[in-house]
Amino acid sequence: MGIEILSFTIKDVYDDVQYLASLGKAQTAAVKRDADVGVAQANRDAGIREAECEKSAMDVKYSMDTKIEDNTRLFKLQKAQFDQEVNTAKAEAALAYELQAAKIKQKIRNEEIQIEVVERRKQIEVEQQEILRRQEELSATVKLPAEAEAYRLQAIAEGKRTQTVEAAKADAERIKVLGLAEATAIGDVGKADAERMLAKAKVYKQYGEAAIMALVLEALPKIAAEVSAPLAKTDEIVLVGDGGATGEVARLASGIPPAVKTLTGLDLTQVLKRLHPTPAEPVATPASGKKVAAC
Repeated sequence: MGIEILSFTIKDVYDDVQYLASLGKAQTAAVKRDADVGVAQANRDAGIREAECEKSAMDVKYSMDTKIEDNTRLFKLQKAQFDQEVNTAKAEAALAYELQAAKIKQKIRNEEIQIEVVERRKQIEVEQQEILRRQEELSATVKLPAEAEAYRLQAIAEGKRTQTVEAAKADAERIKVLGLAEATAIGDVGKADAERMLAKAKVYKQYGEAAIMALVLEALPKIAAEVSAPLAKTDEIVLVGDGGATGEVARLASGIPPAVKTLTGLDLTQVLKRLHPTPAEPVATPASGKKVAAC
């Protein structure tokens, strides 16, 4: 009858020396290598493609952003231009309004000035009329009486002036006569004084120290009086010393010759010696000029 095999499943094939396993290792390694290379190439191609796609996408994005910015800039420029035109129109409208308002105010002010001018003219006319009235009133109440009083005072002043002038002329004539008389008297007195001084000079020249001594002796009482004048106001004088009053008076008297010499340059002691010489000293007489011995 035999054996009929309809189906079977091989679960494992092996041998004792692993021949079958060795035959599949090289093929398996080559297959794995090719698989890894294929995977790497596929990944590379995929990365390149992805980068290219991303680049294209970025280019498109940047292009769109640039267009958006350009459109935004154009929009802003146009908007600024429109705003400028609008602001210019507004400013022109405001200036036109202000100008028109200023014109209206100026016109109103001109009208007011005209009114003020008219009022001022009327006021001036009224003031002029008032001035004329006051002038007439003053002329009637003050000017005419004042003119009369001024005429009266002028007449009185003219009379006083004439009287004063005549009196001044008389005084001037009197002063002139008195001046001439006084000048004549002064001239005579001056001549007399000059002659007296000339005579004194001749005497002084002739007698020399004797004449000067006479003047000094004549002036000594006056000098002593002036020196002792303060003592007349003293109630009491106390002298302290051994000499007493006599010694003090002698001391004061001994100071007179130096004082006279200081004031006049004349040595009073020497003059007295020549006027009253000692018996041993010769004396010169003014007449003969000879020296004789005193007895």
